[in-house]
Amino acid sequence: MPEVYDINVEAGMSSLSVVNSNLHEHVPGDAPIVSSYNDRIRPLLDTVDRLRNLNVMKEGIQLPTIVVVGDQSSGKSSVLESLAGISLPRGQGICTRVPLVMRLQRSTSPEPEIWLEFGDKRVDTDEKHIAESICTATETIAGLGKGVSDTPLTLHVKKEGVPDLTMVDLPGITRVPVNGQPENIYEQISGMIMKYIEPQESIILNVLSATVDFTTCESIRMSRQVDKTGERTLAVVTKADMAPEGLLQKVTADDVNIGLGYVCVRNRIGEETYKEARMQEELLFKNHPLLFMIDHDIVGIPVLAQKLIQIQATMIGRCLPVIVQKINEKMEASEFELKKLPMVMSSSGEALMTFMKIIGSVKECLLRVLIQGDFSEYPDDQSMHATARLAVMLSKFSDNLQVKPEAVTEFLMDEISVLEECKCIGLPNFIPRSAFLAILSQRVDGIHAKPVEFIREIWDYVEVVLSSVITKYSENFPQIQLSIKRAGRTLISKIKEQSVSRVIEIVEMEKQTDYTCNPEYMTAYTQKIANQTGFIAHVQNNYASYGDVGISHLWGVNSQLLSQAFDMNVRITAYWTIVLRRIVDNIALYLQFTVKNLVNSQFQKEIVAEIVDPRGGGEVEKMLDESPSVASKREKLKNSIKLLKESKDAVAAMVYQNSG
Repeated sequence: MPEVYDINVEAGMSSLSVVNSNLHEHVPGDAPIVSSYNDRIRPLLDTVDRLRNLNVMKEGIQLPTIVVVGDQSSGKSSVLESLAGISLPRGQGICTRVPLVMRLQRSTSPEPEIWLEFGDKRVDTDEKHIAESICTATETIAGLGKGVSDTPLTLHVKKEGVPDLTMVDLPGITRVPVNGQPENIYEQISGMIMKYIEPQESIILNVLSATVDFTTCESIRMSRQVDKTGERTLAVVTKADMAPEGLLQKVTADDVNIGLGYVCVRNRIGEETYKEARMQEELLFKNHPLLFMIDHDIVGIPVLAQKLIQIQATMIGRCLPVIVQKINEKMEASEFELKKLPMVMSSSGEALMTFMKIIGSVKECLLRVLIQGDFSEYPDDQSMHATARLAVMLSKFSDNLQVKPEAVTEFLMDEISVLEECKCIGLPNFIPRSAFLAILSQRVDGIHAKPVEFIREIWDYVEVVLSSVITKYSENFPQIQLSIKRAGRTLISKIKEQSVSRVIEIVEMEKQTDYTCNPEYMTAYTQKIANQTGFIAHVQNNYASYGDVGISHLWGVNSQLLSQAFDMNVRITAYWTIVLRRIVDNIALYLQFTVKNLVNSQFQKEIVAEIVDPRGGGEVEKMLDESPSVASKREKLKNSIKLLKESKDAVAAMVYQNSG
């Protein structure tokens, strides 16, 4: 026996209980589908139809939908014609080239009301011209020829005798492109079908021709990919009159796992009226020597209509609580996003307050990122973990600064050359201080560019951090964001040049005098000078090397000059280590001081002065004009909230109606 559903509502939720009913006792000959309609499930169908009319699906909320699929020429359009009582386009090859959303609605008016919708267009039509109107609209959407498009075309049919159903007819599956079709026609159609049948809310109406082996049908293969158990797949078998042999075995054996069962039908032939077609269908399954053995509960268009309504109602009852939950979640998320948008400002005072709030937020963020090492706002963006990045950059700079350059002259030859040029009238065993400073100056000049490059790199990085933070906190005000960023770049550029000048001073100071209070200097000097006597002896005895150092080039050098050169080399080596560390320390201290000064004082002062200054062109007043992107986002969120509230009200009205 077919089953119809009685609706019970408890605690605002719909549940479905099964009641036995004999379908064929209620089927009049002139309107076989009307009797399949059950007023007790209409509130559910009306609610979903209301949600569909509200276009709630554009909010990502799926609604229970009957999706009609089948291989090419399986008889899909003919089945839909029989359900709707209208003529759809027919012909060779693909008749359906776009998703055809058929919204059938029972009407008490004797005059049918039929129209098409696609994009923002509505095209009214009638039963006589419906096929022509669909073809014209399809050509507008998919173009002339035989190509397909996934842009839907909606057909509304309000008519006596039709079941309250919403179905989507998709292009028939074809593997071999014909003239005028793209080579990837199969991929296009299969992708479109999968998009519609994959949601768990979809009911798959798989149209199979009795003339083929069901196990070879591509539509079966595709539906089983997304519905392995078949719990949401119903099969309708067409052309039963053309291949009656073995049909009973096909639909009872169920080799393809159709969970919702089969319905065998005979479609309208030639110029038959729909009334005549139903009468012929009834006679066929009643009198045919093979087909009469098929259970009458699974044959005929009226049975198909009844099953579809029942299945759709069951799916709606199952999905409605989830739909309500998703509506609430979407509405809460949209309301939250709307609250995050900046208020619409109406005065210069409001604009100035908002601007100062932006600058204050940027300052606080810079304090956390650049000074406190708090990167909780950017947990996954390591480039914004500024204190760590600055420490890494400083460490690399220190290592790079202390890399020993490749020797361009032989050992002690620089010292000997400088001593020769700095000698003067005086005691012979004194090292001229000018000679030491000359060697020191050479070494300082050799690393002079590295600190400058480093400080420029540092401020380039700080500028990136500053720009990112400004972008984050002014994203809702693009009309002033560029001005704040420009002011930020100007400030960083000024600080960068000041820092370069300061670093050059730090480096140049090392050339002016030789001084340190660091005891490591004397420790290192004492250790190294102990090798002086042995070194000179090796040279005088014409050894080729002293340890790893070649010394044959020193064999003819005066011993007193050699002793002075060695002494000066030991002094400069011990002192140079301290010089390099002092440069790194001084730059590190200066860098920390400058960054803190930027965040705590300069940023807010300089930015506000530049933006608020009337001579700057009244930048703050630009905030009174809401940017097109924010205005668009605000309008979109408002529309979304309105749609979701209406959807929520529609569901609540249905629950209230059924609980009363």
